[in-house]
Amino acid sequence: MIKRLALLFLPAAFAFAQVYKLEPVSTAVPGLPAAYAAVIQTQGHRVAGPAGPWCEVWFRKSIPTGSKPSDDSIALPIAQGALIGILRFPGPGADRRGQVIKPGVYTMRYSNFPVDGAHQGVAPQRDFALLTPIANDADPAATPAFAALVQMSLKASGTPHPAVFSIEPPAGTTFPAVAKEGEKDWTLSVKVGDLPISIILVGQAGG
Repeated sequence: MIKRLALLFLPAAFAFAQVYKLEPVSTAVPGLPAAYAAVIQTQGHRVAGPAGPWCEVWFRKSIPTGSKPSDDSIALPIAQGALIGILRFPGPGADRRGQVIKPGVYTMRYSNFPVDGAHQGVAPQRDFALLTPIANDADPAATPAFAALVQMSLKASGTPHPAVFSIEPPAGTTFPAVAKEGEKDWTLSVKVGDLPISIILVGQAGG
């Protein structure tokens, strides 16, 4: 049983030890439904390591924003449940929790995790992107509430926990860019319209 669990998490552990680079993706998301094609950029970003592509991301053409929240633990002024973009894992991937994610195409939607003991140590901010298999997320204009979005994301993780990635304001001013953050995290930083955004695509939270 222990050996089986070790093999299950091998893709994630192997990914964290590598050096990553950014490659342009000049084509649209393969098989993207028409409703999404109208709002997603046709050019994307590939994060690749020595073993090949880790993931590909196509962001929304424009991410709706509002005023900056008064809560200092929320870094970005994005509405709960708003679509951020599309992520594709060409092979087995992993989320911020270290959960193995199956190859496939997923929507990324914004959420703030609640202030409770269950999420302490995951990140200093409450900004996250939750993955949902695109086949289970038909409406790009939808803004599901937190509980509903968590249930949608369980279809991506296959566990009792949603598939999540940490989001934060970029540390640099060059876009797009992939950079190492801390000992094992790698971030993709882009500017979507007027909104600079950074997402940790490689690395597992310690909490």
